[in-house]
Amino acid sequence: MSRPEDEPGDDVRPAGRDDSVSPAPTRPATTGEPARAGSGAGGQGRPGRSAAPALVPSSDGVSARMSRQRRKDTEIELAVRKQLHAAGLRYRVGLPVPGMRRRTIDVAFTRAKVAVFLDGCFWHGCPEHATRPKANSGWWAEKLDRNIARDTETSQHLEEAGWVVLRFWEHQPAESVAAEIASAVSRDRPPAPGG
Repeated sequence: MSRPEDEPGDDVRPAGRDDSVSPAPTRPATTGEPARAGSGAGGQGRPGRSAAPALVPSSDGVSARMSRQRRKDTEIELAVRKQLHAAGLRYRVGLPVPGMRRRTIDVAFTRAKVAVFLDGCFWHGCPEHATRPKANSGWWAEKLDRNIARDTETSQHLEEAGWVVLRFWEHQPAESVAAEIASAVSRDRPPAPGG
């Protein structure tokens, strides 16, 4: 199996490049947004925010595994959505949380105002299956604790806005999750107009 540094073309460098100094990493510009000065490494960026410590992977294997982790369309998400669709329910996927940047609802029923989150045991701190990595343990503890705090904050924000928030773990059976969601959607659905 070839390693990334053995890929063809790796030995080709742009003309005039000085390799004695490596450039500071920069955040690529998002669609329609020019890259801002100070948004890269070094603790500069948005005022009032400290830069996260640079994480150095404990091994190439860890780095490869983490880069393959799905952020959306996980096995549980697909299985639950298939069950909901088969039951005749229609929903939105990846709906932005109103009033909160960079947060999305996994499955949203906008008319009934039901928000469903299908959380991974590792990333969201499942009380039954969560584990904490030993390598870079301080960084991981902070990261995973922030995820749990973010989940709580998101749920509270949606509930204050009148949404019903349902959270499920990835290890729960898709059929029972879908049944509970369907029950909540039918219970919280507003009456049909004219009827």
